[in-house]
Amino acid sequence: MITLESVSKSYSGKFGSVDALIDVSVQVERSDIFGIVGFSGAGKSTLIRMVNRLEEPDSGTILVDGDDVTAMTKKQLLNSRRNVGMVFQQFNLLETKTVFRNVAMPLMLQGKSRAEIARRVEEVLDIVELSDKRDARVSQLSGGQKQRVGIARALATEPDILLCDEATSALDPKTTEAILQLLKRINQTMGVTILLITHQMQVVQRICNKVAVMEAGRVVEQGSVIDVFGNPQSATTQEFVRTVINDQIPEAVVDLVKHDNRNARIYRLRSVGIASQSVLLAQLHRINGLEIHILAATVEQLEDTVIGLFHVQLIGSDEAIGLGEQHIDAAGITKEQVRI
Repeated sequence: MITLESVSKSYSGKFGSVDALIDVSVQVERSDIFGIVGFSGAGKSTLIRMVNRLEEPDSGTILVDGDDVTAMTKKQLLNSRRNVGMVFQQFNLLETKTVFRNVAMPLMLQGKSRAEIARRVEEVLDIVELSDKRDARVSQLSGGQKQRVGIARALATEPDILLCDEATSALDPKTTEAILQLLKRINQTMGVTILLITHQMQVVQRICNKVAVMEAGRVVEQGSVIDVFGNPQSATTQEFVRTVINDQIPEAVVDLVKHDNRNARIYRLRSVGIASQSVLLAQLHRINGLEIHILAATVEQLEDTVIGLFHVQLIGSDEAIGLGEQHIDAAGITKEQVRI
């Protein structure tokens, strides 16, 4: 659906050239909700603006539904953009105009008839649950309602793709959740492919099925949300995942462990599915001469899958601990020794 292959982009400034994107490759399949996450300055906004060529790449290829966006004429690009809706962080609405007028704007620019415009505006306002605000001025709406108008406007032309540029970062947590669930429903019921950028890993956790993590213009890690959350590889990804899945041992527990002089090792265990953790712990308890303490545990649900993260302390002889390690490896659970 959306393919970026080896895309690079730099800007010239007072102090020389700045690399915004460096050899970025991303593949978004039809009906994905694909999240691009990164800190400020990572290159997220530049990347998403490449999809409809609001930014021109210095090199690389951008395919949208199989068509090379970088090779399109102005007329071809205009037609392509009609298939791509965009939702903005600051809404980008006409504050003094009515909700109806804002949503109708892209249809008016396409030269649709009044009857066609009225029909489609009513449809999308119903989708975003804002039919009762049809004649209200945008300036009278709350932030969440304004974003619903923005989503309705983006859907007005019946696009196959929705680009969301920090669509929830200006909203409070409760409103953010409502907007995320709206986007998820649009994806599931209308089949719209969603590419969103965010600096909040919670957004990715709530609705995305795939994610790419960016740092300093590069994609440092990407894959299914379950794979990336379940076993983050890069330091940046680990930092983001930590905001939703705590992988640290509480300080009070650390202090207690430090004063325990018995022969012991501590492991951080990550698994997809809670059953494997439960079976493993039962097996470890049956090893003669091995004592097991759970120092910390976190369980989170991603889509329909449970991600478990446990810190366990194995106490006993080197032989008993070695047997415990063998059981962990045999269970297919990712382990990492923690030194404190």
